[in-house]
Amino acid sequence: MKFHYPNGRKYTPKDSEKKPSIKIEKKFSYSNRGMTLEEDLNETNEYYLQREIAVIHKKPTPVQIVQVDYPKRSAAVIKEAYFKQASTTDYNGIYKGKYIDFEAKETQNSSSFPLKNFHEHQIRHMRAVLSQGGICFVILRFTSENELYWLEAKHLMVFWERMNSGGRKSITKEEIQTAGHSIPLGFHPRIDYIKVIDKLYDL
Repeated sequence: MKFHYPNGRKYTPKDSEKKPSIKIEKKFSYSNRGMTLEEDLNETNEYYLQREIAVIHKKPTPVQIVQVDYPKRSAAVIKEAYFKQASTTDYNGIYKGKYIDFEAKETQNSSSFPLKNFHEHQIRHMRAVLSQGGICFVILRFTSENELYWLEAKHLMVFWERMNSGGRKSITKEEIQTAGHSIPLGFHPRIDYIKVIDKLYDL
């Protein structure tokens, strides 16, 4: 399936990005240790929602479909589509009356997190959320060790500016461990990031 940006330029996914696709949601099983970060977070957010803890949802990606094939009367295959606009962050919602906004990223690296996984428009969006008093952060997963970290967006901005000033193009794991907070992978919920918010904010 071909995707294009609003300016007509063809979309070419980078190694750190997932190719956009239509997928069928899988039934969750706690025995599935190979779940993606997105799947784990979606299950966590459903847990929060059902127990009236918080209302957090994954933002839909705005896509304009321009070509569809119908190989069967009962099936349709999207052949070409355009991103209507650049996406911002992955998740947003509300918790105890406070606006929550965050991005989730994974890396196969074991010692550092590449900043190329983020985009300038995402950084601008996070700055805007912070300027309005929202709670904004990123959840980072080192997939080789299955380690999870919660990092405030204000710290991400420091590392981003360092890169733009000619510094290193990644955040070391030691820096993430110092500035961020480890999140243990749990059972119910899978990624209890609300615990970190409770620890850091007086809500």
